[in-house]
Amino acid sequence: MLTTIILDFDGTLGDSQSLILKTIQQTIQTLRLPPQSDEACSAVIGLPLKEMFTTLIPMSEEMAEQCAETYRRLFDINNIPGSVPAFPGVVETLTELHRRGLKLTIASSRGKDTLPLLAKEIGIDSMLSLILSVNDVKNAKPHPEPVLLTLEKLGSKAEETLVVGDAVYDMMMGQRANTKTCAVSYGNGTREELAATQPDWIIDHFSQLLDIVNQENGETA
Repeated sequence: MLTTIILDFDGTLGDSQSLILKTIQQTIQTLRLPPQSDEACSAVIGLPLKEMFTTLIPMSEEMAEQCAETYRRLFDINNIPGSVPAFPGVVETLTELHRRGLKLTIASSRGKDTLPLLAKEIGIDSMLSLILSVNDVKNAKPHPEPVLLTLEKLGSKAEETLVVGDAVYDMMMGQRANTKTCAVSYGNGTREELAATQPDWIIDHFSQLLDIVNQENGETA
């Protein structure tokens, strides 16, 4: 039985890859750091800002802070209305799951300054029981704290909860909290990377989430 679904945002609900890649590359260029490929940059999407850059490039804590500040400044410039559309099937699927009474939440490595606004922009904010940003936890993904905090706040059980995301960090976070996990193959992580974490499901289209809920809850579409 599933009662609660914890969703990643970037690469799972919102198609922000081009916006994030552009901003990462601009940050690297602005600070005259060693050039990185788009593939390498994509691989760190989903981590907190400072960790994104320290994973990409060895650097001091001071430079990591400077990267994060520069990224935020450039992101605010690049993040024009409509720059992060919902992936196909997201709004329709969440609308149906909300109608069925499931608790829908977001747990993201994105900051609280942009996350609620983006959820509202793609039209899902009214369906969400909780939005957790990186600012709401001491330990970000892949630590299980975002999931454990969500369970505590909503009174949900781990065995009745599904974590959905596009990155290995999402799968690790859910598994460490003993929830079920579902990877989406259309985001920033590759199917091979995601499969290696052994999630309970891998889906290629967000609407397939309904099939999982039907299967687990004995419902029909």
